[in-house]
Amino acid sequence: MKQSSDKFDVFIVGGGPAGLATAIAARQRGLTVAVADGAIPPIDKPCGEGLMPDGIEALRDLGVTIPRQDVYPFRGIRFVSGGKKAEAVFSHGPAYGIRRTTLHRILIDRAAACGVSLLWQTPVRGLSRNGVLIGEQSIAARFIVGADGTNSRVRRWAGLDRHARKDVRFGFRRHYHIAPWTDFMELHWGHGYQANDCQMKDCQIYVTPVGQNEVCLALVSSSPHLRLDAALSDFPELVTRLAHAPHASTERGAITVSRKLRCIYRDRIALVGDASGGVDAITGEGLCLAFRQAALLADCFAADNLARYQLEHRRLLRRPALMARLMLLIAKHLRLRQRTMQVFESRPQSFAAMLAMHVGSASPRDYITNGISLGWQLL
Repeated sequence: MKQSSDKFDVFIVGGGPAGLATAIAARQRGLTVAVADGAIPPIDKPCGEGLMPDGIEALRDLGVTIPRQDVYPFRGIRFVSGGKKAEAVFSHGPAYGIRRTTLHRILIDRAAACGVSLLWQTPVRGLSRNGVLIGEQSIAARFIVGADGTNSRVRRWAGLDRHARKDVRFGFRRHYHIAPWTDFMELHWGHGYQANDCQMKDCQIYVTPVGQNEVCLALVSSSPHLRLDAALSDFPELVTRLAHAPHASTERGAITVSRKLRCIYRDRIALVGDASGGVDAITGEGLCLAFRQAALLADCFAADNLARYQLEHRRLLRRPALMARLMLLIAKHLRLRQRTMQVFESRPQSFAAMLAMHVGSASPRDYITNGISLGWQLL
């Protein structure tokens, strides 16, 4: 085994958005950083491709500016279920529809400009006593970060795989050549029945405008067998709109995991993004959460205090985890969802309050007030 002469303050395994954001944040604090990934960039991942206002703010904190020509702004969220619609506008500026590959390219450019050493097509095959193993070499690092996704190998190598809770759902994404019909991201809820031996009761389809002539459809459900074409039979409005729209991409799938780990660091190894646990894709908050975790982890590296990262990481997860549980509850219970939609449709301010909670623009007091108000209206 050869010992490389290279030594870094931080070595990050995984070059997706979470890994690159962590690298950028660590460089902002004066640390030397390397990122290694076995893939060829830009890396794509099936997702809803919506970047919420709080995610845009988190990127700005990292010095990442997204050119307007690379995004399609949308001004709010619309729920569609059983013939009912409810919508609300973001209170702190628009969100962005952006192709995942475009976002990845922007993050790569920012990381390179910051002086991050980017090692593409360089798989890490294990951990060594003082760093990581790449090929026949051991590269030394003070801190090692697992940013290698839901099925993190770093998490397994470090013995951090024990979890308090784990729930799995499945997502499939496809793009369509069609002009967006709205400046909202739409969340369409399935009605709840069996179709082609697939359970549809917790099936949702997100529609995100990502360009002047392109929309992204992302299906999320509890069935690994349910695909977009079969699921669309439960969404006649979408079928009508997409009737003559050609596909702009092939259908791709991914797993969305709600996971709470017992511990997210050990010694000098820490996890970030999906590797550190996560919330269901129904929230649309995965990217923002990863960016906030990245900034926090960089602070903890600079202070040499990973115990703080454990505590603050749990705090960051609290709001999106709560919103995920609430949204999955109404996804699984049709009557509750119908009643909730009635309230939202008749009282738009209730839906606006929920959206403010969702994107973190409500105060803790607002959380309590809005929760009590919505519960009373449902009764």
